[in-house]
Amino acid sequence: MKQITNKIEGGVCAPKGFRACGVHCGIRKNKIKKDLALIVADKPCAVACVYTTNLVKGAPISVTQKHVADGIAQAVIVNSGNANTCNADGVEIAEGMCDLVERHTGIPAQNVVVASTGVIGQKLSLDPIASGMDELVKSLGNNSSAAAEAIMTTDTVKKEIAFEFSLGGKVCRIGAICKGVGMICPNMATMLMFITTDAAISSAMLQRAISADVKDSLNMLSVDRDTSTNDTLCIMASGLAGNREIVSANADYRIFKSALHAVTSALCRMLAADGEGATKLLECKVTGAKSKKDARLAAKSVIDSPLFKAAMFGKDANWGRVLCALGYSGANLAVEKIGVAFRSAAGETVVCERGSGVDFSEEQAKKVLSEKEIVIDVQLNDGEFEATAWGCDLTYDYVKINGDYRT
Repeated sequence: MKQITNKIEGGVCAPKGFRACGVHCGIRKNKIKKDLALIVADKPCAVACVYTTNLVKGAPISVTQKHVADGIAQAVIVNSGNANTCNADGVEIAEGMCDLVERHTGIPAQNVVVASTGVIGQKLSLDPIASGMDELVKSLGNNSSAAAEAIMTTDTVKKEIAFEFSLGGKVCRIGAICKGVGMICPNMATMLMFITTDAAISSAMLQRAISADVKDSLNMLSVDRDTSTNDTLCIMASGLAGNREIVSANADYRIFKSALHAVTSALCRMLAADGEGATKLLECKVTGAKSKKDARLAAKSVIDSPLFKAAMFGKDANWGRVLCALGYSGANLAVEKIGVAFRSAAGETVVCERGSGVDFSEEQAKKVLSEKEIVIDVQLNDGEFEATAWGCDLTYDYVKINGDYRT
């Protein structure tokens, strides 16, 4: 069997039966920034989604929920620059975007997933979207990168990935694009993520797979502890790889879940590394927990801590902030058993053993914390469960970006 670690090019266009593109249509004033993306499938696909847990939800979410209720979708349209949230005509605009897809591609509007991202509470007009549809549809092809660019807001880099794997001797592919650099602490997914696969799998099993996966991937990601109003994760499966359709939790389903996690965990790292104003990717690995829940709570609490994130920006090995975050995490742990170490390409510095500080070189610790990627190893030494969470440092630029985000 081909290993799922076989990374390939192509993003959402890597699986068979998918085309994509992104253009500037005029939602954004900056004409060099793309602001409208489209992903289409050659045939109706099995689909599954998860959404924000925020009670304030963008209008596109209610429209998408209605459209995917039958487990079928064939296109995704996304705009950036405006969240279409808290607008009186928001549902009408979101439905209008789907109608435009039908008018220009022939794909029924009820088979279209719609999403928006950007400023909340700002009216969105259909006019620029309508004017950009001709160019958008004409440009459809192997253009995942353009689609990834079109869904960016304050992201500094495009985020896309794809892998190959095997099911029953058939080569399958799974690819994705996503965006998100702020308001990422979703407890379901992240800002916007769109996944495609040519594996044959029922919509029910797709839903089961992504609902389980987010618990150890996107739910373990945090930039600033804020939950967005528009978070949407959508996955479509064309079935064109030719494998026997997955309709139960069999061996093929487990392989598919592994491939899915390869995508989501890789994108979690990209999202965390590109957090608003971030200079460092932080990865907290908790081992030796009494339960999976305890491991998740502990790892996420460290990544969420503003004090700890600020210390990482300052290259300060302030391990006490790790212990503090663990102590209020809600995890069942024995403080006197905890060990903590900081690790990066520059080496490793052990800072805590059995719940107490140990002598270490501040100079070496600063070298370790000066790298772009830092691992915080937390050993609870009280069980067999583990979890990983991803985040970033808290910098001056985060405040600058969000201080005038709207104006």
